[in-house]
Amino acid sequence: MKALIKIGGSLLDEAAARNEIARQIVEIVEGGAAVTVVHGGGKQMTRFLEERGVKSTFIGGLRVTTEETIDAVLKVLAGTVNTQLVAALGARAVGLTGIDAKLATAEQLNPELGYVGKVVASDSRLLDVLTAAGYLPVVACVAGGRTDEVYNVNGDSMAVAVASKWKVERLVFLTDVSGVMDATKTVLPKLTVADCRGLIGSGIAAGGMQAKLNAAMDAVTSGVGEVRIVKGSERDIVLRVFSGEEVGTKVVS
Repeated sequence: MKALIKIGGSLLDEAAARNEIARQIVEIVEGGAAVTVVHGGGKQMTRFLEERGVKSTFIGGLRVTTEETIDAVLKVLAGTVNTQLVAALGARAVGLTGIDAKLATAEQLNPELGYVGKVVASDSRLLDVLTAAGYLPVVACVAGGRTDEVYNVNGDSMAVAVASKWKVERLVFLTDVSGVMDATKTVLPKLTVADCRGLIGSGIAAGGMQAKLNAAMDAVTSGVGEVRIVKGSERDIVLRVFSGEEVGTKVVS
């Protein structure tokens, strides 16, 4: 199986949680799956900037990224967060950004956001080379522009763009919620694209969950077999998903 696992930055902030997720991913890879990991690091970014007296500003949930902030993005996401996760995953892990081998090429999303990019192209050949040799690519959410630009990219968008181009069978979002919930706060085990649109249209799925569902719909309509939205801190959650357990919410076309 070819799969991409996207890990939210909040799940990587503490060593114990990071090591536990890493243990499970390594077991999946040792079991024969070709896996790429994409990770965020927004919480770490905010803390890094605050420690230096820089206030984070957001528009539509996206961080306004100035020249000063993009330097911090490289130091934190491509530096500390990526390296810590690679260390936790062990000898087969390889730290990357979207800039490497044009894995993710972006364009400016909105001038008001500064160096925030939208991925417009992905070259997944490097992932094939690495996974075929038994390596585990670990990609920070930084993309290159058409020339020499560097962009901060939303983690979910990066994951979908790479997963779609790499043609994965499964895209897993490790989040801080147990799945997509209905109006009674009950987790919905399976959703189609039409179901997702209904939840968004009714206002039941809003904010961060609306963004997750939009990403999931983009993925499955671009050829990804299924998207799974699960709570990353649940016991053995990665192993349970890949063993076939119906946990969290599955989104299909």
